[in-house]
Amino acid sequence: MNKFLAILVYVGVPLVVAGAFLHWSDMIMFLLCCASIIGLSGYIGRATESLAIVSGPRIGGLLNATFGNAVELIISIFTLKAGMVGIVLASLTGSVLGNLLLVLGLSFFAGGIKFKRQRFSVHDSRYNSGLLIFAIIVAFVIPEVFSMTMNPQKTLSLSIGISAVLIALYLAGLFFKLVTHRGVFASPDEQETEIEEPEWTKRKSILILLLATGVVAYVSEQLVHTFEMLGEKFGWTELFIGVIIVAIVGNAAEHSSAITMAVKNKMDVSVEIAVGSTLQVAMFVTPVLVIISLFMSEPMTLVFTLPELVTMITAALLVINLSNDGESNWFEGLTLFAAYLIMGIGFYLL
Repeated sequence: MNKFLAILVYVGVPLVVAGAFLHWSDMIMFLLCCASIIGLSGYIGRATESLAIVSGPRIGGLLNATFGNAVELIISIFTLKAGMVGIVLASLTGSVLGNLLLVLGLSFFAGGIKFKRQRFSVHDSRYNSGLLIFAIIVAFVIPEVFSMTMNPQKTLSLSIGISAVLIALYLAGLFFKLVTHRGVFASPDEQETEIEEPEWTKRKSILILLLATGVVAYVSEQLVHTFEMLGEKFGWTELFIGVIIVAIVGNAAEHSSAITMAVKNKMDVSVEIAVGSTLQVAMFVTPVLVIISLFMSEPMTLVFTLPELVTMITAALLVINLSNDGESNWFEGLTLFAAYLIMGIGFYLL
């Protein structure tokens, strides 16, 4: 797998650069950009996995989610710059659905095939459940409801205010979890005596993270230029491109890392990557994009379409119901994955 990812990076990235200068067809550029981003995401995942061994499962999971979401943030910024606000909102929806249903579902399933029952911190699960309800069911529903009786300017002002609250609460939550109540959230993974050697040193891991993220920024800009062609050639809507295509490519790092950790029975890291990434998207990445969009030609509000809003709420409630006991098995994973397939079919036919 590592050799395959290396080929995607060392062959794909130079071809993307060459294609940009030689003006290759949009379809070829789309495939090359997707392959390159998946390869680069693999390197990001390996670097954060090495840092997780040094820093512990909670910090490691946070780092993986952060750098994994950095890829999506970069793609979204260039998409905003191109004026495709609908694709940005759809990709954020796809990130939430992908992390909660696809990534967590496949993690539960893959880990459950090897281990009959897997455990993770029930305190983390309940903490995540509360924030999922707040971020998705409260903060995303309020703009939708109030925008029905507001003009666009007031809706934008409401979105900016909610964004500020979301960012502040997300940062306060990190301080609560990592500083003031660190002992309460101690997980079994942190208490293991087994010593595991990281693949890369701390310095090398950080260097690879920075380099990979920088290259992703360039490749992402080229990827955005192909979106219009995808819609015209395949008849895909902005909603489908954002929810499925952009979200899967942008979150490739979390996908591989979370499943790998689950197979190793490191469920605290796996859950932190999947659910922690969702919370980071909802409470940090999305409001940051709202603020960044103020400097673009078309500002972005927190008003999602009805299908986007309903599917995110449904996904959050399903994950809360299945994970609040701090245990998982392969059938729960299959249930989450089945929900993702149903929603994917819906967005494809919409």
